[in-house]
Amino acid sequence: MNPDQRIARLESTPEDSNIYRLTIRLPLPLWSAPFTIKVSAMSTTTAPVQELLPEVSEFLNKPLHKSFINGDWVEAGGGQTFDVLDPGKGQKVATVTSLQKADVDRAVDHAVAAFEGSGWAKMPVNERSAMLHRLADAVEARKAIFSQIESIDCGKVYSQAEGDVQNFVDTFRYFADLAQTINYRSVIAVKGHEAWVSRHPWGACGFIIPWNFPFLLAGWGLAPALAAGNTCVLKPAEDTPLSALYLCHVVQELDLLPAGVLSVVTGMGETAGAAVAGNPKFRRMSFTGSPEVGRLVAEVCGRNLVPVKCELGGKGAAVVFDDVDIKQTAAKLVGAITFHTGQVCCDATRWLIHSNIYDKFVSECADQMQAVNIGYQMDSATQMGPVVSNKQRERVLGYLEKGVAEGAELVLKGGAAEVPGCGGFFVKPALLAGPLSNVAAREEIFGPVAYLAPFGSEEEGIRLANDTEYGLANSVWSEDLSRCARVAESFESGNGWINAHNVIVHGVPYAGVGKSGMGGGVVSPETLYDYLRPISVVRPL
Repeated sequence: MNPDQRIARLESTPEDSNIYRLTIRLPLPLWSAPFTIKVSAMSTTTAPVQELLPEVSEFLNKPLHKSFINGDWVEAGGGQTFDVLDPGKGQKVATVTSLQKADVDRAVDHAVAAFEGSGWAKMPVNERSAMLHRLADAVEARKAIFSQIESIDCGKVYSQAEGDVQNFVDTFRYFADLAQTINYRSVIAVKGHEAWVSRHPWGACGFIIPWNFPFLLAGWGLAPALAAGNTCVLKPAEDTPLSALYLCHVVQELDLLPAGVLSVVTGMGETAGAAVAGNPKFRRMSFTGSPEVGRLVAEVCGRNLVPVKCELGGKGAAVVFDDVDIKQTAAKLVGAITFHTGQVCCDATRWLIHSNIYDKFVSECADQMQAVNIGYQMDSATQMGPVVSNKQRERVLGYLEKGVAEGAELVLKGGAAEVPGCGGFFVKPALLAGPLSNVAAREEIFGPVAYLAPFGSEEEGIRLANDTEYGLANSVWSEDLSRCARVAESFESGNGWINAHNVIVHGVPYAGVGKSGMGGGVVSPETLYDYLRPISVVRPL
């Protein structure tokens, strides 16, 4: 409904000046009379929920969501299943097949067979790219369907889910076009020899992706691998498998890919995920998730001598100098830490503020964070939805407790949030401050929590930013662009951003160092080359 149609009155209540009574009158036929709710200064929404599209309702109402293997829908050999919850409601939305090792191994066998016999790997590049463009077009034509599924599945605010779906589309188009422009045969000038490098697809590739950006990250992995001519087996997180499965419905309905070129295997991490990571028939492996699980994946891939790319966590810093526009910079950082409820690996979670503006900047951030609208992810007024699960909510709340126990100042309390009519996993944004040795400043929380500390000089700001085991993405904020360039180039991280955060652009390498990753990056020409096997050919003259 258009907000201009609403008639509302906001009054403080006599029992608590921090609690407000909001009376809203809506035109018929939605409600026949005004209704009243109470909201706190850290407001939560009760806007009308976006109505589900018929296609989404039909998809969610399936009695069982099976895995997609070799062009067919497959159940686990032992009939195992698991339930998927709506993080905003805390209620079951789907029952999904839980594959075991033998089931996953068969999927890998089909991927190997499809690489060898489907014609996908030997298809002319322009024809393969045309098929990937058709897939991108099909997803874009169903953007609203995918966005609703993604929003419900992982608790992502609907507009943000729309952005993720468009990113998937853009990623497929980027790599489909790039695959037609790169050089698959590069001559090497060496004395006394004729030499060149020829590049070919590797074979079957495995992908294990997390729950925070399930559809976007599926695109980041699948698009370059498929564009290079490989076959793919994707294991989505057990919390968020639905958008990947709907993609398979579209692929099957429109006959977009040969059978076996793309399989999606659903199941638990310790069974299906471990089976994907440990299968020696893969020729490339990609894992996105926590450093702890990344170590396990890299270990088993190392034993199998399967090259692995690990995109892991982060504890990014924002280094804010005293010449910034305080209000605008605070708004950007608050927007970053509350985007997808802080469940972003490259987020700025350590805010290093120049001592000259520290108090004023912190106060502005606290004011803006308190104004963030918390609500159900499909409500149009919601700015920040739930975290993905109760386990994740307990993790965030636990770090707040541990941080305070170690001496951190609670600048903005945070804590659990209640949204009327919803039983989901909501938390309030929080600000902590104090020594950077604090556990909340050292470890990845993966929630809407920022840790604040002052600095005095450019050198100190750089030193504090680099004082971490992680190395994914930092940002520098200043009107002095020369200083910004110096500081950004001094970061010990894969990415350094200037006067912005979470800036990921197709064509620009994105990767991490240290506990943030190994084995290559994403969304760039280097990524496509990762999925092409080089062979050096030499003839003595």
